[in-house]
Amino acid sequence: MTVALAQDWHLSLLGAWRLHCGTDPVTVATREQRLIACVGLLGCRHRSFLAGLLWPKSSETQAAGNLRTTVWCISHSFPHLLHTGADTLELDESVRVDVAALQRHVARLHAQPGTQVPDDYLAHLSRAELLPGWYDDWVIFEQERLRQMRLSALELMARQYLAADQPGRAVIAALSAVSIEPLRESAHLLLVQAHLAAGNRSAAVRAYSMFANRLKSELGVTPSGQLSDLVAGFRPAVH
Repeated sequence: MTVALAQDWHLSLLGAWRLHCGTDPVTVATREQRLIACVGLLGCRHRSFLAGLLWPKSSETQAAGNLRTTVWCISHSFPHLLHTGADTLELDESVRVDVAALQRHVARLHAQPGTQVPDDYLAHLSRAELLPGWYDDWVIFEQERLRQMRLSALELMARQYLAADQPGRAVIAALSAVSIEPLRESAHLLLVQAHLAAGNRSAAVRAYSMFANRLKSELGVTPSGQLSDLVAGFRPAVH
């Protein structure tokens, strides 16, 4: 393999694990994938921390040996991907990571509420699942953290679209949030508000009824008064 420049590496962790050198996909063994993903998500970490995190059932000595072997394989096969300190590991600062890019976009959205959001951004947020099929404890924690970040961003976008009198886009943003977390009332509240803002009362009632039925079936509770009041005036007339 041709030695890659640092800026040629692109790591994707959303949807599936992928590593590209320039435009070429690179095949990476599972053990190396896990270490690369870990430092890609968590940033610079002490070697002993990474060894314990990635090999929790091994002894300290075995875990440290596994880490050394994995680091050697990565450094030998994929130059300029890892930055190896005396006691720490991290990706080279120029490696592009899709999760980091998503986090920057969301942070910008919160910091600059008036920022124009690209049309494809809603779809990207709704599909951006982190390492689906990975069940390590540390991955599950990061999956949930990213899920909450996506939900917060989608709800913020729905509120902004409502404030800008763009109910159609608000519906799409709220639906995306609902698809990620079907029992999240704040997302359903925004969805009903968006349907009403668009003049679609029947759609608002359907959205409310589906949520109320699911909430009752799965949790044995009813929607809040704030949500119920939105459709209370015309709900009995809709069948």
